[in-house]
Amino acid sequence: MAGLTKKTPYPTEIKLHQKSRILDITFSDGKIFQYPCEFLRVYSPSAEVRGHGPGQEVLQTGKKMVNVSKIDPVGHYAIQLNFTDGHNTGIYSWDLLYDYGLNQDKMWQRYLQRMEDAGASREQETASHVTHSCK
Repeated sequence: MAGLTKKTPYPTEIKLHQKSRILDITFSDGKIFQYPCEFLRVYSPSAEVRGHGPGQEVLQTGKKMVNVSKIDPVGHYAIQLNFTDGHNTGIYSWDLLYDYGLNQDKMWQRYLQRMEDAGASREQETASHVTHSCK
């Protein structure tokens, strides 16, 4: 990945807390970040979420209760997260996760503002109770 150098902090421990839906990552420089699964899902580095260029990002809605069901290593530089909503195409490099940890609060506030601006909800939509009358 672009930002990986010999000086890039790397994870020394990755721990998923399924009940609280939090992924804890301890980095080699001693920093510990706690990532809510919802945050990781809505900021997935996949093309499905980010698009293929600036301005093509797709706002992720209804992800409040999403969890990580499986974590797969990708070489020695990243992990791939499998989410309970079926999403699994994002590759989370160590430098990306470190950057996310440093900027999580700002990123989260930006996400919440985008949701508000779009009139969207973090809650998963349930099947609507639509009745059709046939005459």
